[in-house]
Amino acid sequence: MNSKSSALRARPASWTLRLAVAACFAGGAAAHAQTVVVTGSREPLPLDRVTADVVVIDADRIRSSTADSVEDLLRREAGVQVSRNGGPGKSAAVFIRGASASNTVVLVDGVRIGSGTLGQVEFEALSLSQIDRIEVLRGPGSSLYGADAAGGVIQIFTRTGKAGGGINLEANAAVGGYGARQGGVAVSGGSGAFDYAASISHESDDGVSALRPGDRFGNYNPDKDGHLRTSSSLKLGFTPVDGHRLGLLVTDNRLRSQYDGSEYLAPSFAQDASGDMRNTLKTRVVALDYRGRVSSAWTTSVQLARNTDDLVSGFRAPDTYRTERDQFTWQNAWTPDADTQVVLAYEHLGEQAESSSYVRGESRHNNALVLGVSSRFGDHTLQADLRRDDSSVYGGNTTGRLGWRMSLTPAWSVRALAGTTFRAPSFNDLYFPDYGVPTIEAERGRSIEAGVEWRRNGSEASATVYRNRVKNLIAYQPDASFCPPDVGYQYGCAGNVGRAVLQGATLSGAHRVGALQLRATVDFLDATDDDTGARLTRRAAHQESLSADYELGAWSFGAALQSVGRRPDGNVNLGAYALLDLSARWRFMPQWQLEAKVLNVADKDYSPARDYQALGRQAWLGLRYSARGL
Repeated sequence: MNSKSSALRARPASWTLRLAVAACFAGGAAAHAQTVVVTGSREPLPLDRVTADVVVIDADRIRSSTADSVEDLLRREAGVQVSRNGGPGKSAAVFIRGASASNTVVLVDGVRIGSGTLGQVEFEALSLSQIDRIEVLRGPGSSLYGADAAGGVIQIFTRTGKAGGGINLEANAAVGGYGARQGGVAVSGGSGAFDYAASISHESDDGVSALRPGDRFGNYNPDKDGHLRTSSSLKLGFTPVDGHRLGLLVTDNRLRSQYDGSEYLAPSFAQDASGDMRNTLKTRVVALDYRGRVSSAWTTSVQLARNTDDLVSGFRAPDTYRTERDQFTWQNAWTPDADTQVVLAYEHLGEQAESSSYVRGESRHNNALVLGVSSRFGDHTLQADLRRDDSSVYGGNTTGRLGWRMSLTPAWSVRALAGTTFRAPSFNDLYFPDYGVPTIEAERGRSIEAGVEWRRNGSEASATVYRNRVKNLIAYQPDASFCPPDVGYQYGCAGNVGRAVLQGATLSGAHRVGALQLRATVDFLDATDDDTGARLTRRAAHQESLSADYELGAWSFGAALQSVGRRPDGNVNLGAYALLDLSARWRFMPQWQLEAKVLNVADKDYSPARDYQALGRQAWLGLRYSARGL
């Protein structure tokens, strides 16, 4: 797409999936429980009272998915695209509605995570084994969660035990092609006033060379680039009296991933791509929290948390990057009646960054106040949010959001929403030597959307159209005349380089026919530079997914098809591709299940990013033990 036209284009090859989506929209019958979400308002609300575009990926979908990682799971949702520098364990970027990876806020049980130097979350360090549920808010979220939520918000909820409940135990082990191995154990439960949940997992593979021969920067190394990831989590709770809980959360993720790159060492400073380059990444979350029901109408919660992100990257002379985030949140929810909810929150975020590339450590802090109101009047729901952020570096920012939903019938509803957003510059944008500019401004966006939804007896369908205009885009500025008057900036710097228009439509549907469950999504995206009309890097104009799961007694079978359109990347267009995964599960005893899957069945050779290659066909065989209420 190379013009400012708002027309949404797609390749003919994707029509098969689009017809499948239409079939999902046709109707159906199955049991369906009301879904409650948190991310759309910061407090639990029924999904039919949320005016934003929120999707929930529950535990059953996570366990039955053929996804090889968190980012692979997310990209199967409409409106979410992923770029990855190779196979599993390699650097990954998640784009929601075409916004950059730095425009997505990621939370783990309410705690903001990610690298303050890079300005985004390293999804490759996260493990599916720790996760109980994921909520994805697609669209403006700055009025609830502050900086960087222009594209949306992803909130990960870890496993939680139940006070007074029995013991739940799950264990799994699997082996696959490319020397892949997986294993994990998770236990949860409660005794008296205490609840607990703990998990530990290990994942690794030998991989393939991350880069293809002849890459544009000469970084190719023919060695295999595998990864090893270990993850653990612990969640404890104490409920001294009904309605009041004290909690502790600790998560720890460690990734060691090989990649192709070059070093330029003294005395010759010649390019050397022969080294075994590695990223060693450690991310940790520690949080203490309290949630209590002060009265029948008033609930208060307090959370004190720290997120650390520690990266060592390179070979002979590695670079180091460390970010620490200290977060304090006090939130109150007032519900005077069943149709009204008022949320008032105060949030303090302190960030510190250290790097071998910085002359000294850098820090900044932000204080924020949030006010949110949701009220239902008959068939109408109104939702309004207002947030004020005051940063020690990039100043004050006020963002707001206003949404409306109307129930046309018990099955049909329509909604509309408008909001403002901003993205804060990262520590690298501000301070990286000969690149960072301390006076850089925050990105700002204005977003509008409208949607229609249908739900009946467990079947559902939705369609959303949106438009987001962003100004003061933060990116590489190659013209040194716009950079500080210093010889170090002769090759350019970080800068506010222009404007972008992000517009498109997302369609999704789910339908059950007896023992057959169908799900499908279609994503149309027109993400362009508003000044040049050029499509933004690595954004596909269309993406589709289709999955089918069938249960037959003790057996279950699954198939997942993902189609991704052409994407621009580094002055070339990456080819479109489609991937098919197949799976089968046999519960040969009540608590034991044998699992098998084949990923990329057609052995498709495709580029997830320019010059990078993914894994080919990969077969897996595993065993799972699951017991409830021991």
